[in-house]
Amino acid sequence: MTDLNAALENIQRAAWLKRPAVRAVFELLDGDQGHVRAVGGIVRNTILGDPGGDVDMASIFTPDEVMARAEKAGIKAVPTGIDHGTVTLVVEDEAIEVTTLRQDVKTDGRHAEVAFGTDWEEDAKRRDFTVNALYVLADGTLYDPLNGVQDCLDRNVHFIGDAAARIEEDYLRILRFFRFFAYYGSGRPEAGGLKAAAKLKAGVRGLSAERVWTELKKILSAPDPSRALLWMRTTGILALVLPEGEKWGMDAIHGIVAAEEELEWEIDPLFRLISIIPPQADKAKALAERLKLSNSEADRLVKWAMVTPIAPETSNSALEQFLYWGDQAAILDRLRLDLAALRQKLKQDQNMDLMAKIGALHQHMEKALDWTAPVFPLGGKDLIALGVEPGEEMGKILKALEQHWVDEGFQPGKDVLLAKAKAEHLA
Repeated sequence: MTDLNAALENIQRAAWLKRPAVRAVFELLDGDQGHVRAVGGIVRNTILGDPGGDVDMASIFTPDEVMARAEKAGIKAVPTGIDHGTVTLVVEDEAIEVTTLRQDVKTDGRHAEVAFGTDWEEDAKRRDFTVNALYVLADGTLYDPLNGVQDCLDRNVHFIGDAAARIEEDYLRILRFFRFFAYYGSGRPEAGGLKAAAKLKAGVRGLSAERVWTELKKILSAPDPSRALLWMRTTGILALVLPEGEKWGMDAIHGIVAAEEELEWEIDPLFRLISIIPPQADKAKALAERLKLSNSEADRLVKWAMVTPIAPETSNSALEQFLYWGDQAAILDRLRLDLAALRQKLKQDQNMDLMAKIGALHQHMEKALDWTAPVFPLGGKDLIALGVEPGEEMGKILKALEQHWVDEGFQPGKDVLLAKAKAEHLA
């Protein structure tokens, strides 16, 4: 675990703090006087030894002043969230968001009206979690008004002030609580936050589908989201945002995470979602519509749900037919899911039969990954040359010939297929 001295050293040595674009923004907004400071995720991540992510900053200057200074200095300024005080400065192709210090004046659980200010501690108090209320000055000095550093080091995701009050300001914070726990928490979630999230969970229903799916996707993108998902299920929150998966079970997620680590699979939030919902096309379609998934995401989900499981003992020729007639990506999702499940089962019950099945699924996956569909050598023009009129009958003949070609291992050539057409369909 990172200790305090190491955390402070991480900040002082952080490469991002010395980048030209970051230095330019500090200089533009009087960083030497502490009028602008790096804030939030980049600071938290640096303390934890992973200094990655975008650099966001907070400043005492109003958005108009930030934009005026940027214009004078020849720096591109984009009013990306001007109503909430955010201006994006683009320096040397790096985009840095600068947000004016503020307080929430009025909230309704989804939106907030803000008032700009100059008080750094008040700005910290309006944030969601202590681990996000951390600021770094231009010289690398840490400003930590709410003891966020210790919560980082303790892996404690702690609401600022009263958890229920923070959630009632924006119910999305319920999902953010579990998302931050998935990435940075340890043990069980902080009791006050967990109790408030469970009590106020109905507020999630008022959130837009886009916001819910964005947060859920981030939760599913965590290195290991299983504990966060478990607590979401325990509190009834998972049933609200993902009713399809709440009763289906989440045991598969453990095998997926293990396979990602051991087989070097890339973390894929949509594949993880697949692992915790039933393989039923109607439910997959309803889920995609409710959460307003993208067309490609929805298509992948539904096609996976329609794939028949491919048994380990499936022959190569049968697998090739599956691949030819089916969807390659969906078949790969099914194979990966089944392989991960068998690998997980093997950890509790090691036997030769399981090992053989795992080996067979590995081979199936390799074949599916390398699969390039052969091209059927006949077309409508070939049948027209034989005197077949375009239309439904031609389609039936072509389909029958293609099925024969597939059944014969894609081997019959064009001449053989034409001869078969003459003998069986045109006699």
